[in-house]
Amino acid sequence: MTIDPKRRSAADGAARHPRGASILFVLAVQALCWWLPVLAAGAPPLTTIQQAWLSSANRHEKAGWVYLHIEGTPQQRGFQYGYSLAKEISAAVRTTRVDWEYKTATEWKWLLKKASKMFTRKIDKENLAELDGIVEGMQAAGVPSSREEMIAYNAYTELAGYWWPEELKKIKEGTVDPQKQSCSAFIATGSMTADGGVVLGHNSMCSYQDPLPNVILDIVPETGHRILMQTWAGWIHSGTDFFITDAGLVGAETTIGWFEGFDPKGTPEFSRMRRATQDADSIMQWCDIMKQGNNGGYANAWLLGDVNTGEIARLELGLKHVGFERKHDGYFIGSNIAEDPKVLRFETNTPDTDIRASSVARRVRWKQLMSQYTGKIDVEAARGFEADHFDTYLGEDRPSTRSLCSHGEMEHEPATPWRIPNDPGGTIDAKVVDARMAKKMSFAARWGSACGMAFDAQKFLADHPQFEWMKDILQSRPAEPWTEFVAGEKQ
Repeated sequence: MTIDPKRRSAADGAARHPRGASILFVLAVQALCWWLPVLAAGAPPLTTIQQAWLSSANRHEKAGWVYLHIEGTPQQRGFQYGYSLAKEISAAVRTTRVDWEYKTATEWKWLLKKASKMFTRKIDKENLAELDGIVEGMQAAGVPSSREEMIAYNAYTELAGYWWPEELKKIKEGTVDPQKQSCSAFIATGSMTADGGVVLGHNSMCSYQDPLPNVILDIVPETGHRILMQTWAGWIHSGTDFFITDAGLVGAETTIGWFEGFDPKGTPEFSRMRRATQDADSIMQWCDIMKQGNNGGYANAWLLGDVNTGEIARLELGLKHVGFERKHDGYFIGSNIAEDPKVLRFETNTPDTDIRASSVARRVRWKQLMSQYTGKIDVEAARGFEADHFDTYLGEDRPSTRSLCSHGEMEHEPATPWRIPNDPGGTIDAKVVDARMAKKMSFAARWGSACGMAFDAQKFLADHPQFEWMKDILQSRPAEPWTEFVAGEKQ
Protein backbone atom coordinates (compact mmCIF):
# COMPACT_ATOMS: atom_id res chain seq x y z
CA MET A 1 0.00 0.00 0.00
CA THR A 2 2.95 2.31 -0.49
CA ILE A 3 2.29 5.32 -2.76
CA ASP A 4 3.92 5.04 -6.17
CA PRO A 5 5.05 8.07 -8.24
CA LYS A 6 1.75 8.19 -10.15
CA ARG A 7 -0.18 8.45 -6.90
CA ARG A 8 2.16 11.15 -5.68
CA SER A 9 1.35 13.09 -8.86
CA ALA A 10 -2.35 12.61 -8.16
CA ALA A 11 -1.83 13.88 -4.63
CA ASP A 12 -0.01 16.96 -5.91
CA GLY A 13 -2.83 17.61 -8.36
CA ALA A 14 -5.42 17.22 -5.65
CA ALA A 15 -3.88 20.14 -3.81
CA ARG A 16 -4.53 22.34 -6.86
CA HIS A 17 -7.93 20.98 -7.96
CA PRO A 18 -10.91 20.51 -5.60
CA ARG A 19 -12.30 17.66 -7.67
CA GLY A 20 -8.94 15.92 -7.49
CA ALA A 21 -9.00 16.35 -3.74
CA SER A 22 -12.36 14.59 -3.50
CA ILE A 23 -11.09 11.71 -5.64
CA LEU A 24 -8.02 11.39 -3.45
CA PHE A 25 -10.24 11.33 -0.37
CA VAL A 26 -12.26 8.43 -1.82
CA LEU A 27 -9.08 6.52 -2.62
CA ALA A 28 -7.80 7.07 0.91
CA VAL A 29 -11.07 5.81 2.41
CA GLN A 30 -10.97 2.72 0.19
CA ALA A 31 -7.37 2.02 1.18
CA LEU A 32 -8.12 2.26 4.90
CA CYS A 33 -11.63 0.80 5.12
CA TRP A 34 -10.34 -2.69 5.95
CA TRP A 35 -9.29 -1.31 9.34
CA LEU A 36 -12.82 -0.40 10.35
CA PRO A 37 -14.13 -3.91 11.22
CA VAL A 38 -11.05 -4.43 13.41
CA LEU A 39 -11.77 -1.58 15.82
CA ALA A 40 -13.37 -2.60 19.11
CA ALA A 41 -15.44 -0.30 21.29
CA GLY A 42 -13.18 1.77 23.51
CA ALA A 43 -10.05 1.10 21.44
CA PRO A 44 -7.50 3.92 21.88
CA PRO A 45 -6.82 6.16 18.87
CA LEU A 46 -3.93 5.03 16.70
CA THR A 47 -0.71 7.03 16.80
CA THR A 48 0.75 8.46 13.62
CA ILE A 49 3.47 5.80 13.70
CA GLN A 50 0.95 2.98 14.10
CA GLN A 51 -1.09 4.31 11.18
CA ALA A 52 2.08 4.34 9.07
CA TRP A 53 2.78 0.72 10.00
CA LEU A 54 -0.74 -0.34 9.05
CA SER A 55 -0.47 1.38 5.68
CA SER A 56 1.96 -1.37 4.67
CA ALA A 57 -0.46 -4.18 5.56
CA ASN A 58 -3.26 -5.64 3.49
CA ARG A 59 -6.15 -7.82 4.64
CA HIS A 60 -8.97 -9.31 2.62
CA GLU A 61 -11.18 -12.39 2.61
CA LYS A 62 -11.67 -14.90 -0.17
CA ALA A 63 -13.48 -18.25 -0.41
CA GLY A 64 -13.45 -18.85 3.34
CA TRP A 65 -9.86 -17.71 3.84
CA VAL A 66 -8.48 -14.56 5.45
CA TYR A 67 -5.46 -13.22 3.55
CA LEU A 68 -3.04 -10.95 5.37
CA HIS A 69 0.12 -9.27 4.09
CA ILE A 70 2.56 -7.96 6.72
CA GLU A 71 6.04 -6.48 6.37
CA GLY A 72 8.83 -4.57 8.08
CA THR A 73 10.61 -4.99 11.39
CA PRO A 74 9.43 -7.68 13.83
CA GLN A 75 7.53 -5.10 15.86
CA GLN A 76 5.94 -3.53 12.78
CA ARG A 77 4.75 -6.74 11.19
CA GLY A 78 3.64 -8.10 14.56
CA PHE A 79 1.57 -4.95 15.13
CA GLN A 80 0.06 -5.24 11.65
CA TYR A 81 -0.79 -8.89 12.38
CA GLY A 82 -2.29 -8.32 15.83
CA TYR A 83 -4.30 -5.28 14.82
CA SER A 84 -5.60 -6.66 11.53
CA LEU A 85 -6.70 -10.02 12.96
CA ALA A 86 -7.47 -8.98 16.55
CA LYS A 87 -10.99 -10.42 16.55
CA GLU A 88 -9.93 -13.67 14.87
CA ILE A 89 -7.00 -14.14 17.26
CA SER A 90 -9.17 -13.43 20.29
CA ALA A 91 -11.78 -15.97 19.13
CA ALA A 92 -9.11 -18.60 18.47
CA VAL A 93 -7.50 -18.07 21.88
CA ARG A 94 -10.91 -18.38 23.54
CA THR A 95 -11.58 -21.67 21.73
CA THR A 96 -8.15 -22.96 22.72
CA ARG A 97 -8.78 -21.99 26.34
CA VAL A 98 -12.13 -23.81 26.41
CA ASP A 99 -10.51 -26.91 24.91
CA TRP A 100 -7.64 -26.85 27.42
CA GLU A 101 -9.80 -26.33 30.48
CA TYR A 102 -12.33 -29.01 29.45
CA LYS A 103 -9.71 -31.66 28.70
CA THR A 104 -7.32 -31.02 31.61
CA ALA A 105 -9.50 -29.51 34.36
CA THR A 106 -6.78 -26.90 34.89
CA GLU A 107 -7.07 -23.16 34.29
CA TRP A 108 -5.75 -21.40 31.21
CA LYS A 109 -3.73 -18.98 33.34
CA TRP A 110 -1.95 -21.98 34.91
CA LEU A 111 -0.82 -23.09 31.44
CA LEU A 112 0.31 -19.57 30.57
CA LYS A 113 2.61 -19.41 33.58
CA LYS A 114 4.08 -22.84 32.87
CA ALA A 115 4.65 -22.12 29.17
CA SER A 116 6.20 -18.71 29.82
CA LYS A 117 8.65 -20.11 32.36
CA MET A 118 9.63 -23.00 30.09
CA PHE A 119 9.86 -21.24 26.72
CA THR A 120 10.42 -17.47 26.93
CA ARG A 121 14.22 -17.60 27.27
CA LYS A 122 14.47 -20.11 24.42
CA ILE A 123 12.62 -18.06 21.82
CA ASP A 124 14.94 -15.98 19.63
CA LYS A 125 14.74 -12.20 19.85
CA GLU A 126 13.11 -11.69 16.44
CA ASN A 127 10.29 -14.16 17.09
CA LEU A 128 9.75 -12.74 20.55
CA ALA A 129 9.60 -9.19 19.18
CA GLU A 130 7.01 -10.25 16.61
CA LEU A 131 4.91 -11.88 19.34
CA ASP A 132 5.15 -8.68 21.39
CA GLY A 133 4.09 -6.73 18.30
CA ILE A 134 1.00 -8.95 17.94
CA VAL A 135 0.04 -8.18 21.54
CA GLU A 136 0.60 -4.46 20.95
CA GLY A 137 -1.56 -4.57 17.83
CA MET A 138 -4.38 -6.44 19.57
CA GLN A 139 -4.35 -3.97 22.44
CA ALA A 140 -4.46 -1.06 19.98
CA ALA A 141 -7.60 -2.69 18.52
CA GLY A 142 -9.13 -2.87 22.01
CA VAL A 143 -8.55 -6.60 22.46
CA PRO A 144 -6.53 -7.58 25.56
CA SER A 145 -3.76 -10.18 25.44
CA SER A 146 -0.23 -10.73 26.74
CA ARG A 147 3.15 -12.10 25.75
CA GLU A 148 2.53 -15.13 27.98
CA GLU A 149 -0.74 -15.87 26.22
CA MET A 150 0.75 -15.58 22.75
CA ILE A 151 3.58 -17.95 23.68
CA ALA A 152 1.23 -20.59 25.10
CA TYR A 153 -1.15 -20.19 22.17
CA ASN A 154 1.63 -20.54 19.56
CA ALA A 155 3.00 -23.56 21.43
CA TYR A 156 -0.38 -25.15 22.10
CA THR A 157 0.16 -28.21 19.90
CA GLU A 158 3.34 -29.21 21.69
CA LEU A 159 1.98 -28.27 25.11
CA ALA A 160 -1.32 -30.15 24.80
CA GLY A 161 0.01 -33.11 22.87
CA TYR A 162 3.58 -33.74 24.05
CA TRP A 163 4.42 -31.93 27.29
CA TRP A 164 3.03 -33.65 30.38
CA PRO A 165 4.22 -32.37 33.78
CA GLU A 166 3.53 -34.33 36.94
CA GLU A 167 0.30 -32.39 37.52
CA LEU A 168 -1.16 -33.82 34.32
CA LYS A 169 0.20 -37.38 34.31
CA LYS A 170 -3.12 -38.88 35.34
CA ILE A 171 -4.96 -36.93 32.65
CA LYS A 172 -2.52 -38.17 30.02
CA GLU A 173 -2.78 -41.80 31.05
CA GLY A 174 -6.53 -41.71 31.32
CA THR A 175 -8.01 -39.75 28.44
CA VAL A 176 -5.54 -38.54 25.83
CA ASP A 177 -5.69 -40.10 22.39
CA PRO A 178 -2.06 -40.97 21.52
CA GLN A 179 -2.59 -41.11 17.76
CA LYS A 180 -2.45 -37.43 16.79
CA GLN A 181 -3.70 -38.24 13.27
CA SER A 182 -3.29 -34.85 11.70
CA CYS A 183 -2.56 -34.62 7.97
CA SER A 184 -2.14 -36.31 4.61
CA ALA A 185 0.56 -35.16 2.19
CA PHE A 186 2.79 -36.11 -0.73
CA ILE A 187 5.63 -34.55 -2.68
CA ALA A 188 6.84 -35.80 -6.06
CA THR A 189 9.43 -34.88 -8.69
CA GLY A 190 11.23 -36.10 -11.79
CA SER A 191 9.63 -39.03 -13.63
CA MET A 192 6.68 -39.02 -11.21
CA THR A 193 5.30 -35.67 -12.38
CA ALA A 194 3.85 -34.53 -15.68
CA ASP A 195 6.47 -31.80 -16.24
CA GLY A 196 9.37 -33.25 -14.24
CA GLY A 197 9.15 -30.52 -11.61
CA VAL A 198 8.17 -30.59 -7.95
CA VAL A 199 4.49 -31.04 -7.01
CA LEU A 200 3.32 -30.84 -3.38
CA GLY A 201 -0.11 -31.55 -1.93
CA HIS A 202 -1.34 -31.39 1.66
CA ASN A 203 -4.55 -31.39 3.65
CA SER A 204 -4.96 -30.76 7.37
CA MET A 205 -6.93 -32.98 9.72
CA CYS A 206 -8.06 -31.71 13.10
CA SER A 207 -10.97 -31.66 15.51
CA TYR A 208 -13.71 -29.39 14.25
CA GLN A 209 -14.06 -27.69 17.64
CA ASP A 210 -10.45 -26.49 17.49
CA PRO A 211 -9.52 -23.06 16.14
CA LEU A 212 -9.35 -23.53 12.39
CA PRO A 213 -6.34 -22.48 10.25
CA ASN A 214 -8.03 -20.35 7.61
CA VAL A 215 -5.36 -17.64 7.43
CA ILE A 216 -3.05 -17.17 4.45
CA LEU A 217 -0.12 -15.10 5.73
CA ASP A 218 2.25 -13.24 3.39
CA ILE A 219 5.33 -12.12 5.35
CA VAL A 220 8.01 -9.76 4.03
CA PRO A 221 10.65 -9.54 6.79
CA GLU A 222 13.50 -7.05 6.99
CA THR A 223 15.97 -9.92 6.73
CA GLY A 224 15.55 -13.43 5.40
CA HIS A 225 13.10 -14.82 2.90
CA ARG A 226 9.56 -13.88 2.03
CA ILE A 227 7.05 -16.49 3.21
CA LEU A 228 3.57 -17.37 1.98
CA MET A 229 1.97 -19.89 4.32
CA GLN A 230 -1.23 -21.20 5.81
CA THR A 231 -1.62 -20.67 9.54
CA TRP A 232 -3.91 -20.07 12.51
CA ALA A 233 -4.80 -16.47 13.37
CA GLY A 234 -2.02 -15.21 15.64
CA TRP A 235 0.54 -17.93 14.97
CA ILE A 236 3.96 -16.83 13.75
CA HIS A 237 4.64 -20.30 12.34
CA SER A 238 2.48 -22.28 9.95
CA GLY A 239 1.41 -25.13 12.21
CA THR A 240 -0.59 -26.96 9.55
CA ASP A 241 2.14 -26.93 7.94
CA PHE A 242 2.17 -25.61 4.37
CA PHE A 243 4.54 -22.93 3.09
CA ILE A 244 6.56 -21.58 0.18
CA THR A 245 9.46 -19.11 0.30
CA ASP A 246 11.26 -16.91 -2.21
CA ALA A 247 14.31 -19.15 -1.76
CA GLY A 248 12.41 -21.69 -3.89
CA LEU A 249 11.54 -23.93 -0.96
CA VAL A 250 8.14 -25.57 -0.51
CA GLY A 251 7.18 -27.62 2.50
CA ALA A 252 4.51 -29.43 4.43
CA GLU A 253 4.38 -31.98 7.23
CA THR A 254 2.38 -34.83 8.68
CA THR A 255 2.49 -35.46 12.40
CA ILE A 256 4.28 -38.63 13.53
CA GLY A 257 1.45 -40.55 15.19
CA TRP A 258 1.58 -42.29 18.58
CA PHE A 259 4.77 -40.40 19.39
CA GLU A 260 6.19 -40.28 22.93
CA GLY A 261 8.93 -37.93 24.08
CA PHE A 262 9.50 -34.30 25.06
CA ASP A 263 12.47 -32.31 26.36
CA PRO A 264 11.34 -29.27 28.41
CA LYS A 265 14.86 -27.86 28.11
CA GLY A 266 14.65 -27.63 24.31
CA THR A 267 13.54 -24.87 21.97
CA PRO A 268 9.83 -24.83 21.11
CA GLU A 269 8.98 -26.25 17.71
CA PHE A 270 7.02 -23.18 16.64
CA SER A 271 10.07 -20.93 17.08
CA ARG A 272 12.40 -23.31 15.20
CA MET A 273 9.95 -23.73 12.33
CA ARG A 274 9.65 -19.99 11.80
CA ARG A 275 13.41 -19.46 11.90
CA ALA A 276 14.02 -22.32 9.46
CA THR A 277 11.41 -21.08 7.00
CA GLN A 278 12.50 -17.44 7.07
CA ASP A 279 16.27 -17.99 7.22
CA ALA A 280 17.05 -21.11 5.17
CA ASP A 281 18.46 -20.88 1.65
CA SER A 282 18.33 -24.63 1.01
CA ILE A 283 16.67 -27.85 2.14
CA MET A 284 19.74 -28.86 4.16
CA GLN A 285 19.93 -25.51 5.92
CA TRP A 286 16.21 -25.70 6.72
CA CYS A 287 16.70 -29.13 8.30
CA ASP A 288 19.77 -28.04 10.25
CA ILE A 289 17.88 -25.16 11.85
CA MET A 290 14.98 -27.45 12.79
CA LYS A 291 17.35 -29.85 14.55
CA GLN A 292 18.96 -27.17 16.72
CA GLY A 293 17.50 -27.37 20.22
CA ASN A 294 14.93 -29.96 19.15
CA ASN A 295 12.53 -30.58 22.06
CA GLY A 296 10.49 -33.38 20.45
CA GLY A 297 7.38 -31.20 20.53
CA TYR A 298 5.10 -31.54 17.51
CA ALA A 299 7.21 -34.35 16.07
CA ASN A 300 6.68 -34.34 12.32
CA ALA A 301 7.65 -35.94 9.05
CA TRP A 302 8.54 -32.90 6.92
CA LEU A 303 8.15 -33.12 3.14
CA LEU A 304 10.38 -30.51 1.51
CA GLY A 305 11.15 -29.45 -2.04
CA ASP A 306 13.48 -27.08 -3.87
CA VAL A 307 11.70 -25.95 -7.04
CA ASN A 308 14.93 -24.52 -8.47
CA THR A 309 16.83 -27.81 -8.36
CA GLY A 310 13.96 -30.32 -8.45
CA GLU A 311 15.19 -31.98 -5.26
CA ILE A 312 12.77 -33.29 -2.64
CA ALA A 313 13.41 -34.59 0.88
CA ARG A 314 11.73 -36.10 3.91
CA LEU A 315 12.91 -35.17 7.41
CA GLU A 316 11.43 -37.29 10.21
CA LEU A 317 12.33 -35.43 13.35
CA GLY A 318 11.86 -37.50 16.46
CA LEU A 319 13.38 -36.57 19.81
CA LYS A 320 16.14 -39.19 19.95
CA HIS A 321 16.30 -40.25 16.32
CA VAL A 322 16.20 -38.46 12.98
CA GLY A 323 15.33 -39.93 9.59
CA PHE A 324 16.39 -38.11 6.43
CA GLU A 325 16.11 -38.98 2.74
CA ARG A 326 16.55 -36.88 -0.40
CA LYS A 327 16.16 -37.53 -4.13
CA HIS A 328 15.74 -35.86 -7.52
CA ASP A 329 13.41 -38.51 -8.88
CA GLY A 330 10.51 -40.15 -7.03
CA TYR A 331 8.14 -39.25 -4.22
CA PHE A 332 7.62 -39.12 -0.48
CA ILE A 333 4.30 -39.52 1.30
CA GLY A 334 3.02 -38.66 4.77
CA SER A 335 0.08 -40.15 6.67
CA ASN A 336 1.09 -39.89 10.37
CA ILE A 337 3.23 -43.00 10.45
CA ALA A 338 7.02 -42.89 10.67
CA GLU A 339 8.95 -44.47 7.80
CA ASP A 340 12.36 -44.38 9.51
CA PRO A 341 12.71 -47.71 11.41
CA LYS A 342 14.33 -46.20 14.50
CA VAL A 343 11.83 -43.39 14.86
CA LEU A 344 9.02 -45.92 14.30
CA ARG A 345 10.24 -48.60 16.74
CA PHE A 346 11.94 -46.56 19.46
CA GLU A 347 9.78 -43.42 19.63
CA THR A 348 6.25 -44.50 18.65
CA ASN A 349 3.76 -47.23 19.46
CA THR A 350 2.28 -47.25 15.98
CA PRO A 351 0.47 -50.44 14.90
CA ASP A 352 2.18 -50.20 11.51
CA THR A 353 0.42 -53.16 9.84
CA ASP A 354 -3.08 -52.66 11.23
CA ILE A 355 -5.00 -51.35 8.21
CA ARG A 356 -7.91 -50.46 10.48
CA ALA A 357 -5.72 -47.59 11.71
CA SER A 358 -6.10 -44.35 9.78
CA SER A 359 -2.36 -43.85 9.28
CA VAL A 360 -1.81 -47.33 7.83
CA ALA A 361 -4.89 -47.23 5.60
CA ARG A 362 -3.91 -43.83 4.22
CA ARG A 363 -0.33 -44.92 3.61
CA VAL A 364 -1.62 -47.82 1.53
CA ARG A 365 -3.86 -45.45 -0.42
CA TRP A 366 -1.01 -43.03 -1.09
CA LYS A 367 1.09 -45.83 -2.57
CA GLN A 368 -1.80 -46.93 -4.77
CA LEU A 369 -2.24 -43.40 -6.11
CA MET A 370 1.48 -42.84 -6.66
CA SER A 371 1.65 -46.06 -8.70
CA GLN A 372 -1.49 -45.25 -10.66
CA TYR A 373 -0.40 -41.69 -11.52
CA THR A 374 3.30 -42.24 -12.23
CA GLY A 375 4.38 -39.65 -14.79
CA LYS A 376 1.00 -37.90 -14.64
CA ILE A 377 1.07 -36.02 -11.33
CA ASP A 378 0.21 -32.33 -11.59
CA VAL A 379 -1.81 -29.88 -9.51
CA GLU A 380 -5.12 -31.17 -10.88
CA ALA A 381 -4.26 -34.74 -9.94
CA ALA A 382 -3.10 -33.48 -6.53
CA ARG A 383 -6.48 -31.86 -5.93
CA GLY A 384 -8.10 -35.22 -6.57
CA PHE A 385 -5.72 -37.00 -4.19
CA GLU A 386 -6.56 -34.63 -1.36
CA ALA A 387 -10.31 -35.17 -1.88
CA ASP A 388 -10.06 -38.97 -2.16
CA HIS A 389 -12.61 -41.03 -0.17
CA PHE A 390 -11.37 -44.56 -0.85
CA ASP A 391 -11.16 -46.62 2.36
CA THR A 392 -8.50 -49.29 1.86
CA TYR A 393 -9.66 -51.25 4.92
CA LEU A 394 -13.22 -51.60 3.57
CA GLY A 395 -12.08 -51.62 -0.07
CA GLU A 396 -14.68 -49.09 -1.18
CA ASP A 397 -15.37 -45.39 -1.58
CA ARG A 398 -16.66 -44.36 1.83
CA PRO A 399 -15.77 -41.19 3.74
CA SER A 400 -14.20 -42.21 7.04
CA THR A 401 -11.18 -41.56 9.24
CA ARG A 402 -9.21 -43.87 6.93
CA SER A 403 -9.78 -41.89 3.72
CA LEU A 404 -7.33 -39.20 2.61
CA CYS A 405 -10.21 -36.74 2.84
CA SER A 406 -11.14 -37.72 6.37
CA HIS A 407 -14.63 -37.53 7.92
CA GLY A 408 -14.75 -38.71 11.53
CA GLU A 409 -18.21 -37.23 11.95
CA MET A 410 -19.58 -39.75 9.43
CA GLU A 411 -18.03 -42.85 10.99
CA HIS A 412 -20.78 -44.49 13.07
CA GLU A 413 -18.94 -47.72 13.83
CA PRO A 414 -15.17 -47.17 14.14
CA ALA A 415 -13.11 -50.25 13.39
CA THR A 416 -10.78 -49.71 16.36
CA PRO A 417 -11.47 -49.26 20.08
CA TRP A 418 -9.49 -46.02 20.30
CA ARG A 419 -11.86 -44.22 17.93
CA ILE A 420 -15.01 -42.41 19.13
CA PRO A 421 -18.18 -42.86 17.04
CA ASN A 422 -19.07 -39.72 15.06
CA ASP A 423 -16.09 -37.86 16.50
CA PRO A 424 -16.30 -34.39 14.85
CA GLY A 425 -12.96 -34.15 13.18
CA GLY A 426 -11.26 -34.72 9.87
CA THR A 427 -10.00 -32.86 6.84
CA ILE A 428 -10.59 -29.13 6.98
CA ASP A 429 -8.70 -27.86 3.89
CA ALA A 430 -6.57 -28.78 0.87
CA LYS A 431 -3.54 -27.07 -0.72
CA VAL A 432 -1.48 -27.81 -3.84
CA VAL A 433 1.54 -26.20 -5.49
CA ASP A 434 3.90 -27.00 -8.33
CA ALA A 435 7.22 -25.50 -9.39
CA ARG A 436 5.62 -23.01 -11.77
CA MET A 437 3.34 -21.65 -9.05
CA ALA A 438 6.02 -21.64 -6.36
CA LYS A 439 8.40 -19.61 -8.53
CA LYS A 440 5.83 -16.82 -8.62
CA MET A 441 5.06 -17.29 -4.90
CA SER A 442 1.56 -18.72 -5.27
CA PHE A 443 -0.43 -21.83 -4.41
CA ALA A 444 -4.01 -23.09 -4.72
CA ALA A 445 -6.16 -23.87 -1.68
CA ARG A 446 -9.63 -24.98 -0.71
CA TRP A 447 -11.22 -24.18 2.65
CA GLY A 448 -13.48 -26.74 4.31
CA SER A 449 -13.44 -30.41 3.41
CA ALA A 450 -11.08 -31.14 0.53
CA CYS A 451 -14.00 -32.83 -1.24
CA GLY A 452 -16.24 -29.78 -0.82
CA MET A 453 -18.68 -31.38 1.61
CA ALA A 454 -20.24 -28.82 3.99
CA PHE A 455 -20.43 -29.28 7.77
CA ASP A 456 -23.42 -27.96 9.75
CA ALA A 457 -22.44 -27.61 13.40
CA GLN A 458 -25.95 -27.04 14.75
CA LYS A 459 -27.39 -30.05 12.95
CA PHE A 460 -24.47 -32.20 14.06
CA LEU A 461 -24.95 -31.26 17.73
CA ALA A 462 -28.69 -31.87 17.50
CA ASP A 463 -28.01 -35.34 16.09
CA HIS A 464 -25.16 -36.09 18.53
CA PRO A 465 -25.92 -34.52 21.94
CA GLN A 466 -22.96 -36.34 23.54
CA PHE A 467 -20.81 -33.50 22.19
CA GLU A 468 -22.84 -30.75 23.82
CA TRP A 469 -19.74 -29.36 25.54
CA MET A 470 -18.66 -28.06 22.11
CA LYS A 471 -21.79 -25.96 21.52
CA ASP A 472 -20.01 -22.63 21.99
CA ILE A 473 -16.94 -23.44 19.91
CA LEU A 474 -17.92 -25.90 17.16
CA GLN A 475 -17.98 -24.08 13.82
CA SER A 476 -19.93 -24.79 10.63
CA ARG A 477 -18.08 -24.80 7.32
CA PRO A 478 -19.92 -24.27 4.03
CA ALA A 479 -18.67 -25.72 0.78
CA GLU A 480 -16.02 -23.43 -0.72
CA PRO A 481 -14.35 -23.43 -4.16
CA TRP A 482 -10.68 -23.84 -4.95
CA THR A 483 -8.90 -20.48 -5.17
CA GLU A 484 -5.35 -19.32 -5.83
CA PHE A 485 -3.27 -17.06 -3.60
CA VAL A 486 -0.16 -15.12 -4.56
CA ALA A 487 2.26 -13.14 -2.46
CA GLY A 488 1.48 -9.43 -2.54
CA GLU A 489 -2.04 -9.78 -3.87
CA LYS A 490 -4.58 -7.03 -3.20
CA GLN A 491 -8.32 -7.32 -2.83
